[in-house]
Amino acid sequence: MDFDLGARLRSLREQHGLSQRELAKRAGVTNGTISMIEQNRTSPAVGSLKKVLDGFPIGLADFFANDFTSRHKIFYDHKELTQISEGKISYRQVGRDLTGKALQVLHEIYKPGADTGRNMLSHQGEEAGVIVKGKLEVTVGADRKVLGAGDAYYFESHRPHRFRAIGDEETMVVTACTPPSF
Repeated sequence: MDFDLGARLRSLREQHGLSQRELAKRAGVTNGTISMIEQNRTSPAVGSLKKVLDGFPIGLADFFANDFTSRHKIFYDHKELTQISEGKISYRQVGRDLTGKALQVLHEIYKPGADTGRNMLSHQGEEAGVIVKGKLEVTVGADRKVLGAGDAYYFESHRPHRFRAIGDEETMVVTACTPPSF
């Protein structure tokens, strides 16, 4: 796999909302230096790259360890969803790194009879979902209802809640949670 230093620097700069000119001023280098690095028309020495990165500030290790390009991804093929749990309940997340993000979107598949457990879940934020296929029993506090394809739910997540697949077919749900809960 080729390492694209220019794309990584550009993504980091855009993530911080900086123009090339603003980054150059912060780092004490010319605007042309930033432009040349981002276009991969020059390969900066370690000292020069460190000087540019001090404009954020971020260390060399973090710059090379983190993938800043994925933070701007907009479209995801179904194969690109991040598997975060597998078993009787499969959770596949849209996006890989949710650091600093306010919303988590999941594609959930419940095998027949799958259950999030007798111990009710509870966390800060809000949660919503739409049943795409099958039947899902949703319990929130003392309220309980079996939802089918096209039905939806929305509640404050601090209220104890539980999900259970009903019937003999897989249940598929698309959910959103804010802030990301796992």
